[in-house]
Amino acid sequence: MSNKRILSGMRPTGKLHIGHYTGALENWVNHQNATVPDGGRRYDTFFLVADYHSLTTSLDTTDIDTNTIDMVTDWLAAGIDPEKSPIFRQSRVKQHTELFLVFSMLITASRLERNPTLKDQVRDLNMETLTYGHLGYPVLQAADILLYKGNTVPVGEDQIPHVEITREIARRFNNQYPLGDGSGVFEEPEPKITRFARLLGLDGKAKMSKSLGNTILLSDGPDDIMQKMRKAVTDTGKIRKNDPGHPEVCTVFSYHERFSPADTVAAIEQDCRSGALGCVDCKKMCSAAISRELQPLHEQRKIYAERPDMVRDILIDGEERARHVAESTMQEVRGAMKLG
Repeated sequence: MSNKRILSGMRPTGKLHIGHYTGALENWVNHQNATVPDGGRRYDTFFLVADYHSLTTSLDTTDIDTNTIDMVTDWLAAGIDPEKSPIFRQSRVKQHTELFLVFSMLITASRLERNPTLKDQVRDLNMETLTYGHLGYPVLQAADILLYKGNTVPVGEDQIPHVEITREIARRFNNQYPLGDGSGVFEEPEPKITRFARLLGLDGKAKMSKSLGNTILLSDGPDDIMQKMRKAVTDTGKIRKNDPGHPEVCTVFSYHERFSPADTVAAIEQDCRSGALGCVDCKKMCSAAISRELQPLHEQRKIYAERPDMVRDILIDGEERARHVAESTMQEVRGAMKLG
């Protein structure tokens, strides 16, 4: 396998917002399109609709199909190319659960209970009970990654514990079931520390969340964006237009830093601090900047939104391609284990 290989995924939550765009999709597209000096691809990329993972926090699957189509539509609009990157539903590639079962035998419950990311989730979601599936979701993640021989895992620093669990499982499997030449079926994946551009919610909360109603959707048009931006939290110390502002504490200014040109950002910062720029005009400028960046995405999105059967065909094709890779890996796993 000459290229580095990456598997990335999201739970099917429906239409995505600009936080998803800056925090994940941009990186996905960059990895997909990255090249080496001879013009070849730097990474083989696979994109997973993590529908089994969604069950760890909610058993309600009423809208999972619609949410999947809406989410994948946004992926395609943002630049994920199904010719380069298979897009597929986790539940349609049964080898994920087969490898998950094997891997679950290689790690203890106490090790999973020490996972700091799990502890954070339990705290943030105010969970009173923890299901077996939720406890074991890092094991399913390990199966997701290693099923496609993923050897590079783009993560923020807070996700490194998950990569370490995947590395431990790969190491344990290789030691327990070595191949005839002494090598192992799996390569231990390396974390690729990636800076994810995270956006505050419109209400100034730590992150955008549809459940909090503080998002701008990728599918929102200019009027919707402007309407939502009017409610965005700014500098609470800037009461009147001519009051000097503090951009470093303003949610809208943080959006300018991502979506407006650098010279515009510098001018906005100066005029805000001096009191020359009021919040209403600042929000109008920010709305226009976001709308400009999303315009090409809207044009692409319209193509797929009007043709949901095309999106389904893309998934079916991606699942067939993913299944081929997954079954090849499972044949190696069964052979090493002398099963089947």
